[in-house]
Amino acid sequence: MNILYKSDPERGRQWAALIAARQPAAVFRVWPDIGDAGAVEYLVAWQPPENIMAQFPRLKVLFSVGAGADQFDYDALPPTLPVVRMVEPGIVNSMVEYVTFAVLGLHRDMPRYFQQQRAGLWLPHRVRPAHASRVGVMGLGNLGRAAAGQLAGLGFDCGGWSRTPHVVPGVRCWAGADELDAFLARTDILVCLLPLTADTAGLLDARLFSRLPPDAALVHVGRGAQLNQPDLLQALESRRLRAAVIDVTVQEPLPADHPLWRHDAVWLTPHIASQTQPDSAVTALLDNIRRFERGEAMVGLINRQQGY
Repeated sequence: MNILYKSDPERGRQWAALIAARQPAAVFRVWPDIGDAGAVEYLVAWQPPENIMAQFPRLKVLFSVGAGADQFDYDALPPTLPVVRMVEPGIVNSMVEYVTFAVLGLHRDMPRYFQQQRAGLWLPHRVRPAHASRVGVMGLGNLGRAAAGQLAGLGFDCGGWSRTPHVVPGVRCWAGADELDAFLARTDILVCLLPLTADTAGLLDARLFSRLPPDAALVHVGRGAQLNQPDLLQALESRRLRAAVIDVTVQEPLPADHPLWRHDAVWLTPHIASQTQPDSAVTALLDNIRRFERGEAMVGLINRQQGY
């Protein structure tokens, strides 16, 4: 078992210690210390190097170090090379925490209170129960289902939308393009957890915002390319949207002069909604490698036709 890790080097050192303890016979190296390139069988990366098969002729599987795999250029990868996204509880738990924080903050009008704080204004507003806020989660994969379930458990009127039908306990679900308008019309706080595909790129735009109820809010934790940032700013200025929590942007980091940095109705975080946790990620990686070597299906295998 020869594994090469190409991502954050500090996290790579943590992975190396964990793998040495759990799979002592494995060879694990952290880029750029690749060792014998011809011996590399498994590559764990956020961005793989160019000419991947020329560099690593024995490569068997490409693993994404994160929950997404849309950052890969599939045209540059051999069509028969399996690509696997990371599915591990640390990513799920941290995303659920972030989405819960964001939705609760929007539900309790915290952006408005922060604006009042800066203005020195002591002005209480009505406190509404959770069931009075209709939350809608777009994307019902592992992360979306977990987030929706948590929000429903807190008492929110929670709905979900996805490309294909899903059943989530306590959550009313819609599916497909024909049911998107009905989902949006009942959503006061929209959470985007969709994968990035040709269909979802630019989806969060003026047309979509116009189909939300007046004074709706947005939590964007999907992918930066899904959000039309000028349309978001226009929606906030026109009060079509009252606030937004944004963790992913088209350009990361945002340029220093970008208006999202200073907008009173925006909370902006630097793509930290969820992160791979080394302990559980190493467990997931080793389990998937064993599955592959036994000829079993791997968890998180990308369907290239669907894009996720």
